[in-house]
Amino acid sequence: MSQFDRRTLLKAGGAAAAVALTSCSDPKTASAGTADALTAAAAPNWNSFARSLKGRLYLPASSGYASSHLLFNPRWDTVKPAAVVKAANATDVQKSINFARANKLVLVPKSGGHSYVGASTISNGMQVDVGALRGMSYSAGVLTVGAGARLYDVHAFLDKYGRALPTGTCPTVGIAGLVLGGGMGVHTRAFGLSCDRVLSIGIITADGKPHNVSATVEPDLFWALRGGGGGNLGVVTSFRISTIPATKLGFFRLTWPESKAAAVVAGWQKFAATAPITSWGNLHIDAVSNGTLSVHVLGVSTTGNASAAAAQLEKLVGVKATTRSITVKTHMEAVKYLGGGTTSPRTRFLAGSDVIKGPMNSATIAALIGAVKAAARAKTPASAILDPLGGQAAKQPAGGAAWPWRTALGVVQWYTSAQSTAGQTFITNGHRAVRAYSAGGYVNYLENYRSVSTYYGASLTRLRAVKKKYDPTNFFHTAYTIV
Repeated sequence: MSQFDRRTLLKAGGAAAAVALTSCSDPKTASAGTADALTAAAAPNWNSFARSLKGRLYLPASSGYASSHLLFNPRWDTVKPAAVVKAANATDVQKSINFARANKLVLVPKSGGHSYVGASTISNGMQVDVGALRGMSYSAGVLTVGAGARLYDVHAFLDKYGRALPTGTCPTVGIAGLVLGGGMGVHTRAFGLSCDRVLSIGIITADGKPHNVSATVEPDLFWALRGGGGGNLGVVTSFRISTIPATKLGFFRLTWPESKAAAVVAGWQKFAATAPITSWGNLHIDAVSNGTLSVHVLGVSTTGNASAAAAQLEKLVGVKATTRSITVKTHMEAVKYLGGGTTSPRTRFLAGSDVIKGPMNSATIAALIGAVKAAARAKTPASAILDPLGGQAAKQPAGGAAWPWRTALGVVQWYTSAQSTAGQTFITNGHRAVRAYSAGGYVNYLENYRSVSTYYGASLTRLRAVKKKYDPTNFFHTAYTIV
């Protein structure tokens, strides 16, 4: 698979939103070397705070600080928190919130660190890494999992019981950011979003108090945490999630020449709107370095019959694919295939998104293709990746969820590894191309130059009310949180 396939195919979520996702952590107590570094700090009283933690505190003078705050995207390496807490348990999270509040420090949570805008780090504030909170247990179809667990580890654990979750596929993305922002992937149409299957959530709110919320216990907070994005209302420490069967999946991969790109987009839209909920297809339009476009769909059938799904898509496109492959994979074979392995290297990129309200007309399709073509001509590595919604994702789960895009056709992600002005130009051109059909953006694909309100649609008013109730002093505040 290409880098774009591995990185964006089912990122689903991948991504990662403001509570960000997963990372390794060191649960050991502070060493003597760390204590020496702490002594140099005047105020706040870092020494006392460090001694109170079961986990570890890193300050800029601490050994290991340089690597302690890094995120998935090296773009954010230069952001230097005043302190990094590697929390060993929920109590460490609680103490961190209380300490930050008492000392007027801005606090941001980090799990996997995949936030597109680096929302899980902050200059001169406190980063609380929940990566060590990754324990898992399973009983009667329900997974109990710490907020720091990574997606590959979650799938490997559940596979022992013949179970799975509907998630994104980047293996180092953490469960927290994915779920809190929604969570899209190959099972979205058949089983709904990741957040739709959550039964309860453990969270520490701005007042330092722990909550275990569900559809019947503090239902407004539960609603807000299901798709309302992370980092807004507290630091999540655990989830209970209803699982799905870990069945074999049928895969198809179809490619077409650039000349058929418009027909493929039009056919894909019909497929997204009319295909059985057991069928899913991810459309890539990629800029190639020679100035041309690569067009392909990677699809999945949860019934295992990929041939029928591929044939339906070809019929809707009206043109046979120039290359066609059909395979069947077990649950873990599929996890590794879609994720490009069992881990993922740190990657530098820019990205954005548009939620597509309904089938785009021919002019808009041409403009979308044109935005990628312009990048190809400029030799800017770029992709438009379209993921379908519909099926179970169109239905509100029991207890409701803040995720606002139930009636949308799909999500287009604008992705580029270019860090220059050319990369941002491509994303801006993409937004402009589909503006007439865009309902907003996907909160797990946050971007710098976009109003936060555009990620929440009709859920924004209620989310603001929940924010005011649980964080009345706006303790959790960054450029990307609800206001």
